[in-house]
Amino acid sequence: MKSLRGLLLTLVLVALAAGLGAWGGARYVLRAEQEPSLHTFLHDKLNLSSDQKAKLDVLERDFAVRRSAREAEMRLANAELAAAIEAKHQNSPEVQSAIEHFHDVMGELQKETIVHILDMRAILTPNQAAIFDKRVSEALTEETK
Repeated sequence: MKSLRGLLLTLVLVALAAGLGAWGGARYVLRAEQEPSLHTFLHDKLNLSSDQKAKLDVLERDFAVRRSAREAEMRLANAELAAAIEAKHQNSPEVQSAIEHFHDVMGELQKETIVHILDMRAILTPNQAAIFDKRVSEALTEETK
């Protein structure tokens, strides 16, 4: 009886943690869409040279393709989650698998985003990079202030 109760408690806590993680990730993505993009910030605040603008355009184009693919994977993972919940209306192994799939894809998108940010930084002068670093740091710590 104790082990069953412990297992049920663990499953409930895992489901809550997964839900909070997904909710937090969704909030982050939605908030990021409302703020000026780093692309806009780079163009408006850093006085990029023509060469830097051309390099940035290539980076943005390449990242847009990867981001779109990851976002499509996230929509698929959400559809899998909806189907798993609909099938059994409980925290089943299929629900947990769908949650993990969503988290994996969201994590990959976050990793690719960080690599993209660092790629953009690499085309900047040291002075531009310092301004850029401050903006990135502010964006990443905004809710902790």
